[in-house]
Amino acid sequence: MKNRTKLPNVYLGILLALMYVPILLVIIYSFNESKLSSVWGGFSLRWYEELFRDRALFASLANSLVLAVLSSLSAGVIGTLGAYGMSKVHLPLQGAVEYISTLPMMIPEIILGMVFMAFFSLVGIPFGMGALVIAHTAFCIPYVFMLVKARLVGMDPALAEAAQDLGASKVRVFFDVTLPLVAPAIASGMLLAFAMSMDDVIISVFVTGVNTTTLPVRIYSQLKTGVTPEINALCTLLFAATLLLCGLAALLGRAPKKQDAGKDVTDR
Repeated sequence: MKNRTKLPNVYLGILLALMYVPILLVIIYSFNESKLSSVWGGFSLRWYEELFRDRALFASLANSLVLAVLSSLSAGVIGTLGAYGMSKVHLPLQGAVEYISTLPMMIPEIILGMVFMAFFSLVGIPFGMGALVIAHTAFCIPYVFMLVKARLVGMDPALAEAAQDLGASKVRVFFDVTLPLVAPAIASGMLLAFAMSMDDVIISVFVTGVNTTTLPVRIYSQLKTGVTPEINALCTLLFAATLLLCGLAALLGRAPKKQDAGKDVTDR
């Protein structure tokens, strides 16, 4: 029995090792003096200095951040409205329509990239940031749509009905009742869309322009000439920024609970 109880801990340890040991190695070798990741040449901040002198890399990072923000915001609006609209109508083929709405998640990215390239060429949309925003928004919408739809299914319809009985219009019910309740799902979907946009290479390669290069595409193109530990330094900084944002989100999530607890005490 004792050996059996240790199996979950062993499995968890292996899982955590597979997930975080590569990240830990990237962080360690970002401080490596040597250009070769297989050789430890001593502690150094050389690659951080090289990173902050690389304007082209930071320009690519800025393009990726702008693209991820615009596409996640657009996907948040369209996905939320789509999920809300689907919850209010009853179509004969509603299941098929919802399935089609999630197809971009299941279609291989290389096919999506070729489709977007052919479509933009056909309608005359120039390749660049505009085409990237449209393409990334299209494949990010299903992530917001699915999460918001699941939240709407689990929401008590009596809340909206009670608001309408009290005289609220449908628009006010949406903004005052429905939207606050589905806000966590919207935020989760937008964060997932942001991560997917930041990570995309294949679709971006097909629709990016000559003067617009995202960070993943730039790193991918550098594989031909060799990636320096400068990329390790950049990954370390992005990982630190991610941890900082997660920590701030956790603190902001706890703050309302503490305020509500204080109000409950004063009310009593």
